[in-house]
Amino acid sequence: MLDIDDFTLASSPPWPQVMEPALEGTGKEGKKESSKKHTVAGSPGEGLWQPVKLSWAELYKEPTNEELNRLRETESLFHSSLLRLQVEELLKEVRLSEKKKERIDAFLREVNQRIMRVPSTPETELTDQVWLPAGVQVPLHQVPYAVKGRFRFLPPARVTVVGSYLLGTCIRPDINVDVALTMPREILQDKDGLNQRYFRKRALYLAHLAHHLAQDPLFSSVRFSYTNGCHLKPSLLLRPHGKDERLVTVRLHPCPPPDFFRPCRLLPSKNNVRSAWYRGQSPPGSGSPEPPTPHYNTWVLQDTALESHVQLLSTVLGSTLGLKDGVALLKVWLRQRELDKGLGGFSGFLVSMLVAFLVSTRKIHTTMSGYQVLRSILQFLATTDLTVNGISLCLSSDPSLVQHEARLSMVLLDSKADDGFQLLLMTPKPMIRAFDHVLHLHPLSRLQAACHRLKLWPELQDHGGDYVSATLGPLTTLLEQGLGSRLHLLAHSRPPVSEWDISQDPPKHRDSGTLTLGLLLRPEGLTSVLELGPEADQPEAADFRRFWGSRSELRRFQDGAIREAVVWEAASMAQKRLIPHQVVTHLLALHADIPDTCVHYMGGLLEALIQGLKETSSTGEEALAAVVRCYDDLSRQLWGLEGLPLTVSAVQGAHPVLRYTEVFPPAPVKPAYSFYEHLRERASLLPRPDKPCPAYVEPMTVVCHLEGSGQWPQDAEAIRRVRAAFQLRLAELLTQQHGLRCRATATHTDVLKDGFVFRIRVAYQREPQILKETRSPEGMISLRDTPASLRLERDTRQLPLLTSALHGLQQQHPAFSGVARLAKRWVRAQLLGEGLTDESLDLVAAALFLHPEPFTPPSSPQVGFLRFLFLVSTFDWKNNPLIINLNNELTVEEQVEIRSGFLATRLQLPVMVIFTPQDRKSSVWTQDGPSPQILQRLVVLAAEALPVLEKQLMDPRGPGDIRTVFRPPLDMYDVLIRLSPRHIPRHRQAVDSPAASFCRGLLSEPGSSSLMPVLGYDPPQLYLAQLREAFGDLALFFYDQHGGEVIGVLWKPSSFQPQPFKASNTKGRMVVSQVGELMMVPNVEAILEDFAILGEGLVQAVEARSERWTV
Repeated sequence: MLDIDDFTLASSPPWPQVMEPALEGTGKEGKKESSKKHTVAGSPGEGLWQPVKLSWAELYKEPTNEELNRLRETESLFHSSLLRLQVEELLKEVRLSEKKKERIDAFLREVNQRIMRVPSTPETELTDQVWLPAGVQVPLHQVPYAVKGRFRFLPPARVTVVGSYLLGTCIRPDINVDVALTMPREILQDKDGLNQRYFRKRALYLAHLAHHLAQDPLFSSVRFSYTNGCHLKPSLLLRPHGKDERLVTVRLHPCPPPDFFRPCRLLPSKNNVRSAWYRGQSPPGSGSPEPPTPHYNTWVLQDTALESHVQLLSTVLGSTLGLKDGVALLKVWLRQRELDKGLGGFSGFLVSMLVAFLVSTRKIHTTMSGYQVLRSILQFLATTDLTVNGISLCLSSDPSLVQHEARLSMVLLDSKADDGFQLLLMTPKPMIRAFDHVLHLHPLSRLQAACHRLKLWPELQDHGGDYVSATLGPLTTLLEQGLGSRLHLLAHSRPPVSEWDISQDPPKHRDSGTLTLGLLLRPEGLTSVLELGPEADQPEAADFRRFWGSRSELRRFQDGAIREAVVWEAASMAQKRLIPHQVVTHLLALHADIPDTCVHYMGGLLEALIQGLKETSSTGEEALAAVVRCYDDLSRQLWGLEGLPLTVSAVQGAHPVLRYTEVFPPAPVKPAYSFYEHLRERASLLPRPDKPCPAYVEPMTVVCHLEGSGQWPQDAEAIRRVRAAFQLRLAELLTQQHGLRCRATATHTDVLKDGFVFRIRVAYQREPQILKETRSPEGMISLRDTPASLRLERDTRQLPLLTSALHGLQQQHPAFSGVARLAKRWVRAQLLGEGLTDESLDLVAAALFLHPEPFTPPSSPQVGFLRFLFLVSTFDWKNNPLIINLNNELTVEEQVEIRSGFLATRLQLPVMVIFTPQDRKSSVWTQDGPSPQILQRLVVLAAEALPVLEKQLMDPRGPGDIRTVFRPPLDMYDVLIRLSPRHIPRHRQAVDSPAASFCRGLLSEPGSSSLMPVLGYDPPQLYLAQLREAFGDLALFFYDQHGGEVIGVLWKPSSFQPQPFKASNTKGRMVVSQVGELMMVPNVEAILEDFAILGEGLVQAVEARSERWTV
């Protein structure tokens, strides 16, 4: 990524005086400090942060004056010592070292000598370019070619270093040094400001220089590039030869003498490109004024104001290290958000001038630290609308996007979060991850037609024929008006035009990549299918019809009003989320002649992975809502039951469906009886062995709390028996009073309602407490957590609370369901579903909405899934807990307390720690997994999947096969067990859904069944349970429960160590003699045979990869 620096700064001092004194904190001392730091980080404890141990004398010695001053500075200039250390470390990383400065200075002196030795040329007409050598092309599109004026080459009157290198604010990794070449007055004529004459001479000047410098062995490459993406202002890039090739890029910028052009001729309201010259005809209407050319004038002015700019900046920044640090931090901030790229970027020059402006208005003081300068600039950008209240700087960037980012950053800084520095300055924000929907306009040549349709000749004149820049403003205004309340922010991105060889023609406008637009959407207005217009008799109605074209129609509304309106076709939530796609394609085709084949919209491509069996337009939100409505109805029936000895005190859902996070929501079940044997005495069904495995039906858990009473026993076993009696009574009453099919057991009651099966568990609030009681021999009762009490508390108290909180989150953020389901679909597709519970993945997805910094909460599943992959792959799971502040119950102080407790008990906690307001100490949802190896595998896979998926979504030619990142890599497994699709009930849920599968015994016509379907019958899962029970000490087993056809097997390395012979330890092992002793080793051939025998009928083949293991 190039550091687009202060290209319009010039240097008033002569060449030898360009070097600033070295910044402190670099050099050998800095290297020693960093090496010490790395030594501490590599200390024992498996990467855990360890407290530094100090002696008593060191701990209580008096602070020195220097330490006291530093503490006072930290208190007044930073909000924490940690932040100060982080900022100082970052500045050390991005500053240029003294040794590199010396090598760059030496190279600059050589460049100066070579430039001054370039020979002159005789004077010719501007259009007579036969004098140019054969190996070089003019780096400018000369359209139209005919232009008045004469040109000759003379060595520059002055060569000066300008920009951030001179000011000491350039940042690594890419160091660019801008050098201004002041062209002699003899080359220029009075009217060179007209009709691109100055820019033509500037380009010819560079072409002659390029030809001679390219022959010099000092340079490894001599290439052309555009200055900040402006195609009228090419620059020449020089890189040193040898080992310093990547050290620095010197950019040469020809410019006129400072007082050559009269500023009054370059005002934004003036015209300097005549229509008669550019279009070959006068503007319509005799005597009509020429259109102003503000961009053209600004580009000329930028070259003329170099000396005044550098004098201002060197005076303001001078020796004030805090201001320089602030500029460096702001450049990092801009780079992480990709705001400094290409034409219209918020360049380093603008940042420096903005600092100078705020110093002059006394909003920044020269004694401020770099962090305070950063805060002050962000505060100014967040609270100032530069489109309304402009300042005396010409901001060519998109101020709305910069203001949006500044507001987010200020909220982050004001929150005083522990990881604020990381989120603000170290987290990249590429467009595909920052915006909900992204669209690419490709090929760019279609924008030529848009120019003609939108009548943009004045803009084309102003931009010198750059039809992409000319159409950008009108197109974004058009889309902002059309998207209206659906849109929070519209931003654009044009990739910087790459460098080109001096022997090549400059890139055409259509070759400059792709125009990408990012849409940040408002969830509250996103799903509306109606655009309401004015009443039919209002004068605005004609404008509304003109804007929307054939989509506008007159409609009568319930209040009697007859209004213009636009109605979009969208039946499901997934289609409603993509209404912006319909709006964009309709408006671009209607007003700009851009067909929908040129609009590549990336908004809902991933949603196909969570679509149901027969759903092509829905992602299951409607099915989930139908289940929740059925649950609400059942809940009311439970509340109103008559005849229970105790009344129902609470009914709470405890299943992923009831918090909208089940990957594939259940459909109402009506089984075909031909697939089953009918057990009449139990009114139940049994799968027939000669038929394919029937559809998978999972009961949805509902916890039914009964009121407290003195009649409840105080013995655990007695409570279980009373609960069993309640389960039976519950089934009787539901059948008698509501006609529901029920099946009661000692632990739960299954209820069939409207084709859905709910599993009701009766709970007594004091039962976990009673399970904790232990009695000592002396008769003393003490309370201690037991596995049974913890499990019961989790299932009857914590899980319903979590389900309720996430249900509320879904009401607040409609995209939460899609994000959580995509995340779970991806984890399970990688065969890692067993290691990570439903609840833990739901909470990680919830973190993206409750703690979205530095982004805004996602409004589409696609961007949420990308952020899920980024969070999983970059979060420091070893040294930090993931705190999910559900319902905003935790204060800042409580979160600090939780982090302190985490550090104190880290070794007792699981490898992945997730805390919630109800679970502040034990991370209950990750107690059973993942293991360190599974988590590491998940992190690696997420880190590999993210760039692949982002590259696919940012490809304007189409994303290709979007399912690539969901397919699991199978080359890591030692054994693959391939299963028969006939006995995989969820076969159609596979990532690559089969074109044809077996009938699963479901009737398509509506209506509920009178018999209880087979529940939880999934042969692959039952087979897995047997494998883990029999061979869990020898191997790990991995499977995708959503239609996977392969079980992956990994041998445990420890199981292949020879062990002493024991008669009790012969399972799966054979006896061998080693050094005269009988030892046990795994009998791999027999184990593989057992795999096939255990899965007879289900297993198609056992594929052993013998090169992956040895005995």
